[in-house]
Amino acid sequence: MSKRKPLILITNDDGYQAKGIASLIEAMKGLGEIIVFAPDSHRSGMSSAISTSQALRAWMYHKEEDLTAYMCNGTPVDCVKLALNEFTERKPDLLVSGINHGSNAGISVLYSGTMGAAIEGCVFEVPSIGFSLCDFNNDADFAATAGVARRLAEKVLAEGLPAGICLNVNVPIGEIKGVKMTTQTNGKWVNEYYRSNDGAGGDVFWMTGNFENWEADNEDNDEWALANGYAAVVPVKIDMTAYDFMPELKKWEI
Repeated sequence: MSKRKPLILITNDDGYQAKGIASLIEAMKGLGEIIVFAPDSHRSGMSSAISTSQALRAWMYHKEEDLTAYMCNGTPVDCVKLALNEFTERKPDLLVSGINHGSNAGISVLYSGTMGAAIEGCVFEVPSIGFSLCDFNNDADFAATAGVARRLAEKVLAEGLPAGICLNVNVPIGEIKGVKMTTQTNGKWVNEYYRSNDGAGGDVFWMTGNFENWEADNEDNDEWALANGYAAVVPVKIDMTAYDFMPELKKWEI
């Protein structure tokens, strides 16, 4: 009897029509049976948001051998939850999210819908990876990122990931020197809004900003790797407990 093919769940936050997810689907072909479950439109910046006050709907939009693709009117995490609860007959062997248009390095992991979906897969104990390319252009060249995605997917399918850990993978624009295992850069976004006026003269605010890197010389973090031509792989934990602070916290008298 032949061995059952691995089941791979693919999602994103840029919507089912995005070039990035099309590239990721192509990169996963041949590794197993694929189910795509992606938002029906752009849902960037949704982090781990879920829909609690609207009904979710899903429509199949493509089917071929070893590939079934759905779009959903929810968030990236909605897509993962709905797919795993209602549309898969067995737990996937791998979840891949992306390829995102734009970086999700550093503190951006907290805001990312791409990584929200990967983290949700991790909650369901599915080995999960989020992929992002540092290019916001809708017509960006995803070929190199797709190659990194293929190699990492093969590695995770073969060896798995520890419980409670997923991977945040960011890839620079242009030639890639290699893949570097890194930490998340310590820093934050500053000057985050641009003020302008609406037609009635009222104030409106547009999100913009600059990333303030607090450890620019640290060669072990993801921003350094990206700035120097390397794809950056950061292991992300769903357990956010600050264990190193617990002994001190227990001393508090409240």
